[in-house]
Amino acid sequence: MSYTLQYGQIWPFLPRLFDGAWIALQIAVLSFCGGLAIGTACAAVKSFGPRWLTRIVNVYVVFFTNTPQLVQIYFLYFALPDMGVLLSSFAAVLIGMTLNAGAYLTEIQRAGFESRRVSEMEAAEVLGFSRLQQIRYVILPHMARVLFPPLSNHFIIMTLGTSMAAVFGVEELTGQAFNINSQTFRSIEIFSVTALFYVALTLTASVLLAAIGRYAFRARTGLI
Repeated sequence: MSYTLQYGQIWPFLPRLFDGAWIALQIAVLSFCGGLAIGTACAAVKSFGPRWLTRIVNVYVVFFTNTPQLVQIYFLYFALPDMGVLLSSFAAVLIGMTLNAGAYLTEIQRAGFESRRVSEMEAAEVLGFSRLQQIRYVILPHMARVLFPPLSNHFIIMTLGTSMAAVFGVEELTGQAFNINSQTFRSIEIFSVTALFYVALTLTASVLLAAIGRYAFRARTGLI
């Protein structure tokens, strides 16, 4: 079997791959930020909330960390319309990835809440801080430095996970690769170039996150 590589046929499609990479990055950033907000709130509930609310959070975390993310998005995109809720493919992927990230980030951030220093909490209580003020001014700054490396790693994983959006017709990087491959039938060329796009995307994110970690928190992410 002979196969002649012809990367020249791929170059005209590079702008489409760049567009797909931009969409993938948008999905990763938006779903990560949404998941971070959910995870912070749920971790606070698990650490300080009433028992009934903690149980609800536990059900959410157990469900989303023990079912495949692809099934969760399938449910949002294909099952909800049967109940009268229509979501675009982009919205279904974004909501699914956000809810999934929120569950995992809840557990990551709960570890941060538990790592709070007793002496600092006692000092905050002496100063008359409310529980909300303790979280805002004492716990969160401490958590940010401790949790920045694992949160950075999770963002990189989520960036690669955006490829599943192609299954639902979202034209992110992998989706664009599928479309270009169906037009050119140059599978080796298009998917090898697509893989390089992912490497460039994650390495760029890793460098930026490492720089932010060193500058803002004096934390090493371990990514670079």
